[in-house]
Amino acid sequence: MRVHVGCEFVQTAAAPVHAVIQVEPRPDLVGSIIRETWDDQTAELSSSYTDQFANLCRRLTLPAGTSVLRYDAHVEVERVHDDADLDAREVPADQLPNDALVYAMPSRFCPSDELAPFAFEMFGKLEPGWTRVQTICNWVHDSIEFGYGNTYPTKTAADVLRTRQGVCRDFAHLAVTFCRAMNIPARYAFGYLPDIDCPPNHDLMDFCAWTEVYLGDRWWTFDPRNNARRMGRVLIGRGRDALDVAMVTSFGGLQLESMTVWAEESPT
Repeated sequence: MRVHVGCEFVQTAAAPVHAVIQVEPRPDLVGSIIRETWDDQTAELSSSYTDQFANLCRRLTLPAGTSVLRYDAHVEVERVHDDADLDAREVPADQLPNDALVYAMPSRFCPSDELAPFAFEMFGKLEPGWTRVQTICNWVHDSIEFGYGNTYPTKTAADVLRTRQGVCRDFAHLAVTFCRAMNIPARYAFGYLPDIDCPPNHDLMDFCAWTEVYLGDRWWTFDPRNNARRMGRVLIGRGRDALDVAMVTSFGGLQLESMTVWAEESPT
């Protein structure tokens, strides 16, 4: 099936500001992009590169005053829900692939060393594997209050646990942190998630953050915010935490005035 995704940022700056934008599907999905467009100014002034996590980034210098960044794409994805395997097992640390080890360590927003005592008390005696990871997601989903006013840019998983509030970014950070505390590699992922084959969501559309966990011999998608196997995800980026996949990173003062996101099934 095809999904229509995109976003628009309206921003102001007192002086020209260089910025890195991360809103395009990862290069892994390039063959699935039917068509995509940037607004003319962004397309003319920007250049793209892939970062150390293989995410697609775009850099440009925004002018002083008000600027508009607009990206739009039609992407082909499989009409299937997120994969699941209830028998998937945890992998001992000495058997983990080299590239998975970084996702078993603490990071800026996921201080797994700090939250390890709580994690072991809550989840340490559970059956290792899929069941334990799903229980972690269940706990985060049930224990954290979702609300767009319940977060701030520097909020860590420790802050989320203390306040018991957050947005999908915070839900993902806390689940990642608990998994890492149990020596289960977990990484932060975000992208577009249309409301397909699920109850209608009357909130304004936004980017969605979720968790990817290494079990068996592969990575699996878990979504502690929605706590459901969903379809239609369009991955933008993945990393240790949200710091690695910020939508906009500015090297100077840049004020976000408004943000609009769209993600929906497309008939053509």
